Amino acid sequence: MRETPVAAPTPKKPAPAPVHRLVPSPAGRVHLVEQGRGPLVLLVHGFPESWYSWRHQLPALAAAGYRAVAMDVRGYGRSSKPAAVDAYRMLDLVADNVAVVEALGEESAVVVGHDWGATIAAMSALTRPDVFRAVALLGVPYSPPGGPRPSEVFAGMSGEGEFYVAYFQQPGRVEAEIEPDVRGWLAGFYAALSAGTMPGPGAPDPHFTGRGGTLRERFPAGPPPAWLGEEVLDFLAGEFERTGMTGALNRYRNMDRDWADLAGHAGAPIRQPSLFIAGALDPSLAWLADAVAAYPETLPGLRGSHLLEGCGHFVQQERPEQTNRLLLDWLAGLPA
Repeated sequence: MRETPVAAPTPKKPAPAPVHRLVPSPAGRVHLVEQGRGPLVLLVHGFPESWYSWRHQLPALAAAGYRAVAMDVRGYGRSSKPAAVDAYRMLDLVADNVAVVEALGEESAVVVGHDWGATIAAMSALTRPDVFRAVALLGVPYSPPGGPRPSEVFAGMSGEGEFYVAYFQQPGRVEAEIEPDVRGWLAGFYAALSAGTMPGPGAPDPHFTGRGGTLRERFPAGPPPAWLGEEVLDFLAGEFERTGMTGALNRYRNMDRDWADLAGHAGAPIRQPSLFIAGALDPSLAWLADAVAAYPETLPGLRGSHLLEGCGHFVQQERPEQTNRLLLDWLAGLPA
């Protein structure tokens, strides 16, 4: 269903100040930012982002009576960054989410994710329904485990060059592209997937390298997207300049391991109450359209599916007011 613009939520009360915390996790620690009191809502970011991606949602959720917690996913920010590539498999990230809930003294949470965070949130709900009572997915729809081996699928997506997920597989390869100018690379990546700056019809697809080339060569020239102010870009670039990109990229390098680890859940639906929000201009929806069409079977608890007109991939940053209203309306309707 396509969503028309809606008014920003009216806060019920002033939001308390956010608090930074470090809590224990199987990898060592998770850094999180917490704001508000009430039912726990865990916010999980995607690539290449940070807890800061939820800066607009934290105060809105807190003001509405929720305990909003945005975490740095393993490999990002101030959270632990194990050296082993296989330390970033999906079940390890689910375990981190469970550890956060337990460290906060809670028994359950609503989990909300964007991009890779949407998949982490979905797998958390699928494999630990005892902990995650509802799930909201932003940008990336739920696809049940199973099907062909991911590496075989991505290797076959080679139309005009190399698909970005395949390009990310070899450790060090894309890092060498990014590291000389992290800020510039991030700005180009964000622009390539945002409304108003993404390439138009007929332009080279930034999800593919040119033959023998790099992703950077396919990023659009020109000003950054409207949501990406200098302060935001400075913060995000500063995080990756400090930590490097390898921890974040290792998520992509575990997709075949995930396929094997989750084989026992092949084809399984998520039955908890769910929500889907995406930008109508998000290019990833083109190759994930079948996943959305399958929602009656894969998300039987779905309580809303919204495409925001004129919005690209970074939905909660491009359209924070709409995203907040949709999240709050959905949360208000969940069982206590």
